[in-house]
Amino acid sequence: MWDFIGDRREQIAYNTFQHANLVVQAVVVATLIALALAVVVVAVPRLEPVSNAVSAIGLTIPSFALVGLLLPLLGIGAMTAFWAVAFYAVFPVLRNAVVGLRGVDPGLLESARGMGMNPVAVLLRVRLPLAWPVILAGVRVSMQMSMGVAAIAAYVLGPGLGGYIFTGIAQIGGANAVNYAVVGTVGVVIVALTVDLLLLLLGRLTTPKGIRA
Repeated sequence: MWDFIGDRREQIAYNTFQHANLVVQAVVVATLIALALAVVVVAVPRLEPVSNAVSAIGLTIPSFALVGLLLPLLGIGAMTAFWAVAFYAVFPVLRNAVVGLRGVDPGLLESARGMGMNPVAVLLRVRLPLAWPVILAGVRVSMQMSMGVAAIAAYVLGPGLGGYIFTGIAQIGGANAVNYAVVGTVGVVIVALTVDLLLLLLGRLTTPKGIRA
């Protein structure tokens, strides 16, 4: 195993970076989309059941099925992998964002309006900061889930560590089959844990002191 890693260390490092890069970019885009949708859902309460239903249904779609649907539109490669990851990443953030925004004390919102804040200022300076811990929890869930989806997206030649897993499966019985599978799987776990620790640090740095647990 160590010889296998040593002979391929540069390629493994590159694929590890590519995996993290794909997931982080997709989750950032998904978070922006989810926040925009959550603001609309909170503004129009009758949309909340629709939002919950769409989230539940979206998360039940098999990854391979989604990749298959995207292939005719985007072709084989990184773009299909990116949007497959982003699709799933939206839903946990959307759910938490709706809960977080709805959970802000109405009295604080009234006070902000009484101070002359317009709706945009209330959202950016009051609602989002107070809802941020709940939203960030959704981002963390989304990030962890997306690590696995990105590995599956290697089936369409998406970048990252998933290629090692599929290579190992394809070479079952071969000399390096287990090595490929283990490197890919353990690599995804390490990247996931590292990114989660970074998100925990981000939460400590960006959460207002008055609402820290």
